[in-house]
Amino acid sequence: MDKLKVFETFVSVATRGSLSAAARAEGVAPAVVSRRLDALEEHLGVKLLVRTTRRLALTHEGTAFLDDCQRILAEVAGAEASVSAGGVQASGHLRVTAPAGFGRRHVAPLVPPFHAAHPRLRISLNLSDRVIDVAGEGYDCAVRVGDLPDSTLVSIRLADNRRLAVATPAYLRRRGRPRHPRDLAQHDCLVLSSDASQTRGWAFRVPRTAHGRNDERALAGAGVPTDAEHELIHLRPSGPLDCSDGQVLHDWCLAGHGIAWRSIWEVEHEIAAGLLVPVLEDFAAPPNGVYVVLPHATRHAPLRVRLWVDYLKERYADPGFWRRLV
Repeated sequence: MDKLKVFETFVSVATRGSLSAAARAEGVAPAVVSRRLDALEEHLGVKLLVRTTRRLALTHEGTAFLDDCQRILAEVAGAEASVSAGGVQASGHLRVTAPAGFGRRHVAPLVPPFHAAHPRLRISLNLSDRVIDVAGEGYDCAVRVGDLPDSTLVSIRLADNRRLAVATPAYLRRRGRPRHPRDLAQHDCLVLSSDASQTRGWAFRVPRTAHGRNDERALAGAGVPTDAEHELIHLRPSGPLDCSDGQVLHDWCLAGHGIAWRSIWEVEHEIAAGLLVPVLEDFAAPPNGVYVVLPHATRHAPLRVRLWVDYLKERYADPGFWRRLV
């Protein structure tokens, strides 16, 4: 038995949650994965996984063994890298997913130079506005923008992301300018379909009254209000048009069909050119984040994943990166 290979298979099954996902990640048949697990459990004399037709769960022994396997595999990868001829070199298949619009502009351009630095890698990039099941669908990591749902996945914040409500001057002349987030109910709002990644709606920072109720009159007065004077709300506005693709919403907004809630990196050029106008700026929410999400802690991740995460951190921390690509 090739212990390292079997350890890798066990970790893949445990973190991805199914034999089929682990098999897809390794490029083998599920039966091969099943035989490896059977051989490992027979060798150890303990049951590591409880497998049924519907679900897979770690036993107590399996949970403890998973931590040890992840640590061992990370140490082996580090040892190999430390003596490689070209320094730290990653190998294998790196599978990354990202939102379509953000991924096209801020992830895809980074893939070729990263591959040039690590030519032994094969890299697959999936761009989709659907929320991908990272572990279940066989991905090493996901880049995600905005608020993250509660999850057992590990998330690392890479950069800030500010969002604005925008519309064309022609639309605002025709329909009027909203003065408060509640006014959006009287407007045509261009929203992502329910199966896309914008799960919590549009975020706004609104003042509190003494009774804890929202009141725009609380904006009056000098100085910058403290956080105690405001609360963050999430609205789900509606309109006659929705789409699962953010770029389509952007195009519809530019054509004057309604108000859209977009990231600053998507609309900065159009705002500067006067093609789009921000609205409800007094209620703009604090920046949310750009994250990389992993099935487990980076110290247990393969070398290729750790190097990719470090690369994203380095590039996104450079203000010049955003200026060049916006």
